[in-house]
Amino acid sequence: MAAPDLEARLKALDQTVRSIEQVLDLDAMRKEIADLQEQASAPDLWNDQANAQHVTGRLSVLQADVERVLSVRQRLDDTAVLIELSDEEDDQAMAAEARAEAEAEVAKLAKTIEALEVRTLLSGEYDAREALMTIRSGAGGVDAADFAEMLMRMYLRWAERHKYPTQVYDTSLAEEAGIKSATFAIKAPYAYGTLSVESGTHRLVRISPFDNQGRRQTSFAAVEVVPVLESTDEIDVPEDELRIDVYRSSGPGGQSVNTTDSAVRITHLPTGIVVSCQNEKSQLQNRASAMVILKAKLLVVKKAEERAELDELRGDVQGSWGDQMRNYVLHPYQMVKDLRTEYESGNPASVLDGDIDEFIEAGIRWRRGAETVPAG
Repeated sequence: MAAPDLEARLKALDQTVRSIEQVLDLDAMRKEIADLQEQASAPDLWNDQANAQHVTGRLSVLQADVERVLSVRQRLDDTAVLIELSDEEDDQAMAAEARAEAEAEVAKLAKTIEALEVRTLLSGEYDAREALMTIRSGAGGVDAADFAEMLMRMYLRWAERHKYPTQVYDTSLAEEAGIKSATFAIKAPYAYGTLSVESGTHRLVRISPFDNQGRRQTSFAAVEVVPVLESTDEIDVPEDELRIDVYRSSGPGGQSVNTTDSAVRITHLPTGIVVSCQNEKSQLQNRASAMVILKAKLLVVKKAEERAELDELRGDVQGSWGDQMRNYVLHPYQMVKDLRTEYESGNPASVLDGDIDEFIEAGIRWRRGAETVPAG
């Protein structure tokens, strides 16, 4: 007989998947897929490129979501059959082998379903969008600049692990080491909803490699995550509210990057928001990319103002949860700990190499819990 706890675990996973299927509403998703496929087959689809990209992008996301759930459902059914066969097998060795295979598959399914369950929590207005990340060094001098570069690498490695395309728009190098700031995009569906929990102040404690006396140094870096806009987003930016400066790009790059005034810095005068882009070859390309970043940040400001007004009406004024949120301690012990979720890892090297999925999943669950707590 298969171990009762194995059957119970499989039954619990099956119930979780049923809940996920209800939350996602697969029938509604299939209906939307059919509608989008009809739009995508129209001969004049690409006459409006922005709409075409929206249609094809949304179609791809929905098809992947449905396929992911169906794949999990098939694996659950196959595992149930495997357990049943192990119960009926007369050969003890073969029965034990089948049970071991079922045990391994149930363990894998648990992790897959947990990630799928977290995905259902990404239901915010902009959660399905791609993400724009900006990292800035904070207090701590050269160590902070080095830490900012470490964080940038961590997120780019995370994207690489998941095979998500990235694009670096701007990197401002610090004088001695590291970076003052950097802005880059993670081009994947739900990148914003996933990574938005990373916003806030990150803190590093270590023996400074830049201190001749080998003293311990605490440094800080800020992470900002905003959603990439679509053509349907209404953000109007009058030209008279902008100051646009051009300058010569710095740092590594091709000849056309470093020998012409192709870099662009845009200042939004009413808010003081400054964005820049220097990684494209032409001033026109850099200006277009900088406007994409600016509009994304202005959208966040607009939504924050609307949210503040609602909070005031509700009498529900809460402090931002996105301040200091994670500690990376390399000395006197090895630990990365999220201050909101209490999730921690004793392997900072792996975390800084992009192994942050567990931190992100814990953050998403924590945020959903914080959002559903009724106002006092």
